[in-house]
Amino acid sequence: MPETRKNKRYGETLEQLLGLKTSPVAVKMVVKRQDIPKDALRPYKDQGKHYAQCQAFSLARRDKLTVAMLMEDSYCPGPVLAYGFVPLPKAHAHDAGKNYEGFKYGRYTGILTAPLNSASFEPDLIMIYADTNQLRSMLLSIDEKEREGIKSSFFPFSCAWAVTSPIIHNAYWITLPDPGEYVRALTQAGEMIFSIPAPKIAGFIKGLKNFFKESMFANEQMMMLSDFPQPEIYNKLFKAWNSKKEPVPRKHK
Repeated sequence: MPETRKNKRYGETLEQLLGLKTSPVAVKMVVKRQDIPKDALRPYKDQGKHYAQCQAFSLARRDKLTVAMLMEDSYCPGPVLAYGFVPLPKAHAHDAGKNYEGFKYGRYTGILTAPLNSASFEPDLIMIYADTNQLRSMLLSIDEKEREGIKSSFFPFSCAWAVTSPIIHNAYWITLPDPGEYVRALTQAGEMIFSIPAPKIAGFIKGLKNFFKESMFANEQMMMLSDFPQPEIYNKLFKAWNSKKEPVPRKHK
């Protein structure tokens, strides 16, 4: 399938350039049950088990599984409400947006996740669990004109913010994994979630390649040195600045 080849190419490029420890996750919101691939794990149907959505993300990125989560598979209220699998309680309808953004009730039947490089479906979203260095590289690779559109969320539920908001707004999104992700899904300290809407992925990959090929901030080695080797632009700036200063007097011994 064309999307399989495309996903494989994108997934391998992201893993190689960024040095990711786990696979980028392809995410698709499922409208009809018949759209779920036959090889997808259905936790309750296949195992008699329930998972939180963050655990499904972990199974996809760590164990390389394709996972379909429907209402009967879910064990956490946040994503069930945010993805519109159940109606929002009337008592909380007025302030739901303060906690997370959600899809309209009944619009979707489930959510499908898989490692990007082996996903057999066309995703709506790509989620990358990255450390702060990898996240910085991704952000710096984005064109300056688009940087103002980058959004972020730092409060629960991360499984909601990382999926619904970037799809709704077609925006890059940074999400801080919530406590449930650390406790139940083995998310590591220092990991952040970077979400890329599918319509942006081709341009993002192009920008990331250019960043690692051309940017002075790419591929730098860690060091703690005085008078460290400087990029050429730094040399030019300090040369210009120092030419306008009085010479620094030498200390007598």
